[in-house]
Amino acid sequence: MKRGRWKSVLAASVLAAVLASVAATASSAGRPTGVAASKNHTVKVGVIYSRSGLLSAYGAEYIQGLRLGLRYVTKGTNTVKGHKIEFTLVDDAGDPAKAVSAAKDLIGQGYKIIAGTVSSGVALQLAPLAQQNKVLYISGPAASDAITGLNRNTFRSGRQTYQDVLTAASFLGKDVGRKIVVFAQDTAFGQGNFVAVNAVLGGKGHTVSRTLVPLSATDFTPFAQQVKNARPDLLFVAWAGTTAPAMWRALDQQGVFDATKVVTGLAERATWTTFGDAATKIQFLSHYVYTAPKNPVNDWLVKTMRRSGRGQLPDLFTPDGFAAAQMIARAVDQGGGNDVDKMISALEGWQFLAPKGKQRIRPQDHAMTQPMFQVRLQKSGSRFVPVVLKTVSAGNTQPPLRNFP
Repeated sequence: MKRGRWKSVLAASVLAAVLASVAATASSAGRPTGVAASKNHTVKVGVIYSRSGLLSAYGAEYIQGLRLGLRYVTKGTNTVKGHKIEFTLVDDAGDPAKAVSAAKDLIGQGYKIIAGTVSSGVALQLAPLAQQNKVLYISGPAASDAITGLNRNTFRSGRQTYQDVLTAASFLGKDVGRKIVVFAQDTAFGQGNFVAVNAVLGGKGHTVSRTLVPLSATDFTPFAQQVKNARPDLLFVAWAGTTAPAMWRALDQQGVFDATKVVTGLAERATWTTFGDAATKIQFLSHYVYTAPKNPVNDWLVKTMRRSGRGQLPDLFTPDGFAAAQMIARAVDQGGGNDVDKMISALEGWQFLAPKGKQRIRPQDHAMTQPMFQVRLQKSGSRFVPVVLKTVSAGNTQPPLRNFP
């Protein structure tokens, strides 16, 4: 065969190969699923949280846990089944109006997953939006019981107030007829605590009343005096935010710790020194301290933060962010980040190992069952260290069932 003919045959073969390649590429790009399409798909998750405001410290812990949780569950790739997961962070400053505006903007951009908020008041505004716009919403550390069972589109990655109260109830023993005062901020969180304490402890034969403090208050002496004058057998304190140190000082100065038993949730480590000498007199229920859980996920979290070079350790709401990332990864794995119905079904009834231990999403109302802890603080030099007294199992802190409307 002549050289010119060989060139013609070769050129035709190359052209055929190129055309075949183009056809194959076009066919792959047109598939709803497939390796090529999967690798190029990015799932954008809108995260609304308090970067500023009274709950900013909690927001920082939540975001750190969220990032570490995604790193853990994806082995550092931030990718699930070829889907790259990206977080878009928006500051709500603890303001429900700002949060709602941010959520509407994200949903309008096509986001199918919204997560976050440490404020109960914010979460209660975002949850209805999730249902109305058919998106998946995973609330953060917001503790209001009303979030549970609100609608099928809404989940939570943290504990709820009822679980706090059930943990606190174990400190009372078997006595009945006690006088209990709930001392809290006049917010959805504070009011929710009173409702839960009244339901749990009031149902056990105790008398429960409340002293609610305006969120704008800066002088807590008058409220501390009211509490002391009430002469309760037990004072249940439910407080959140940067005003906690001033509140505890006021209670101490008014001699409340000497007059009654005080039970409260153990807040983040930075607040422990603000208790002063009264810290050893308080009975603490604990959502999380890093020394309490004994499992490989918590071990990884503690070691990873310690190796950061800044001597960091997980704090109160780090696990809530971590668990949220595990839930997001599960939803993307099963629903691709865009099929909301599949993502919801994938989370309902799901049991997984989180930093706190085994957690399960109750399918009937999306309550997050999880272990809780009893803790006391012990003085060690100039600082306090937690001493874990007991792990209260997830089965013993289950909130009552609240079916979807």
